[in-house]
Amino acid sequence: MTLNFEYETKIPLECDYKEIITKVMKKAIHYESCPYEVEVNCILTDNEEIRIINQEYRSIDSPTDVLSFPMIDYQIPSDFANLVESYDNFNPDTKELLLGDIVISVEKVIEQANIYGHSIERELAFLTAHSMLHLFGYDHMVDEERVVMEKKQEEILSLLGYIR
Repeated sequence: MTLNFEYETKIPLECDYKEIITKVMKKAIHYESCPYEVEVNCILTDNEEIRIINQEYRSIDSPTDVLSFPMIDYQIPSDFANLVESYDNFNPDTKELLLGDIVISVEKVIEQANIYGHSIERELAFLTAHSMLHLFGYDHMVDEERVVMEKKQEEILSLLGYIR
């Protein structure tokens, strides 16, 4: 697994963010039975930068906690059966599956941990699990999909001991 981190804010995150994100990503990959080594880019930024990205890509002019940019267009979430046919989905040098990019607002991690009354570590783990499921093609725009995605998030977090 190749995980590229960029920390693009001066706001400190008082935890080992690389370890937490890596652990959650590995668990999500295993949980979704991904048969490939993967590559993911993870950017940690502040509210202003994520607001700009949110405006540019979603036409929403406000900061959000996490943005996901999947590289794969799944017909069915986590359906890896047809990916072998499309080499565009793989890094030509490493042969790793290019899952996509995750952008996390450090400010929102801290703010939401306080609002929800849990640790910064748990909030960061939650946002990572949530975003990884988006990279696997899950969504929460309709209730049926939301229920499935929320259940998977909670199961991944529980397997790692991140409970509310």
